[in-house]
Amino acid sequence: MSACSQHQKNSKKENTNDRSRSLKFVRSVSFITANGDTVSTIDAAVADDESERSEGLMDVRDLAESKGMLFIFDKSEQRSFWMANTPLPLDIIFVNTDYKIVRIHHNAQPFSEKNLPSGEPAKYVIETNGGYCVSHDISEGMKVSF
Repeated sequence: MSACSQHQKNSKKENTNDRSRSLKFVRSVSFITANGDTVSTIDAAVADDESERSEGLMDVRDLAESKGMLFIFDKSEQRSFWMANTPLPLDIIFVNTDYKIVRIHHNAQPFSEKNLPSGEPAKYVIETNGGYCVSHDISEGMKVSF
């Protein structure tokens, strides 16, 4: 299981109330239609090691609409994220090695420990504010580039 919050599964919600994190947005991620048209682009913080992936968007209390997080894993496999210690509703977008969106979980509930599976192998995961995919017509089967 990976996460917006994988470590400290036993942490309590109230422990996160005093913390807030800032992110460095260092990469652009574009969402692309089957025709090759870019429908939207976000600036993303990158989580490409175990520590960063475990922390994800935990304790991030403010995320501009055009911002998000890109998780990069070493290999493609079934993935599962959850929202423990994550105060914002998120769209969680699972992407395979061909950069195709294989699963979107819309408006994942803040602080939930419910597993949100990829359904298919995924090497990348993108998190945006909840509702971003609907408001920008992003759907499963589309591609991403970064």
